[in-house]
Amino acid sequence: MESALKPFRVLAYIVGVMLLVLCTAIVLRYGFDVEGPSKVISPIHGFLYMLYLVAVLNLGMKGRWSWGYMVGVMLAGTVPFLSFYFERRVTKRVQTSLATA
Repeated sequence: MESALKPFRVLAYIVGVMLLVLCTAIVLRYGFDVEGPSKVISPIHGFLYMLYLVAVLNLGMKGRWSWGYMVGVMLAGTVPFLSFYFERRVTKRVQTSLATA
């Protein structure tokens, strides 16, 4: 389970930052009629989010999480700043379970 934690943590931060960049690009697109950045950032964020989903699934299966908890962590990558919060909670949960094992 420890081997699956590092990719999850890295991808949680990358997806969180890219989501903030994407939100800025969307504001530029619809607020100021600047379409260029959102056309580049959107597919990159989508690809990275798919990697994040795989990392959550890998960690969740190794940690024997419930499907509801896994889906909640997966959805955290869709709300700005929430992926950072969940990254900390999941890291503490995994470290606690490793300490007790």
